[in-house]
Amino acid sequence: MKNLVFTFALLLSFIMNGQSSGEKDLQAIRTIMKQQQEAWSNHDLEGFMDGYWQSDSLTYYSQGKVNRGWQTTLNKYKKGYPTPKDTGELNFQIDNIGKINVDAYWVMGQYFLTREVGDASGTFMIIFKRIDGEWKIVADSSC
Repeated sequence: MKNLVFTFALLLSFIMNGQSSGEKDLQAIRTIMKQQQEAWSNHDLEGFMDGYWQSDSLTYYSQGKVNRGWQTTLNKYKKGYPTPKDTGELNFQIDNIGKINVDAYWVMGQYFLTREVGDASGTFMIIFKRIDGEWKIVADSSC
């Protein structure tokens, strides 16, 4: 009987640790996206890009085009959103988050820009990957 209680306690401990780890991952991802909203809304495009993997392998799909690389993506944002009137205020609505594996999640949702030059909205699907202990966006598809 003692072995059964010990085994049950050990199993429960593993389950609880797995849930808390998963919850920590989700919270970290949500925090990054909140920081991105704030940076964008402050016309801090470099701060917005902090959530992305700073690599030439970063992949960004938008408007029927594929862009590769962190710097290329930042340059695209700077060209398309040159002033605070263009960036406006960003809000994300996260519709779903799914675990791919222990070090990767996908996030689907919507974005809403409230701007003087005209509001804009759309959908996104991004892939977060844990790289060197940090969560980073490695792929983004926005439309």
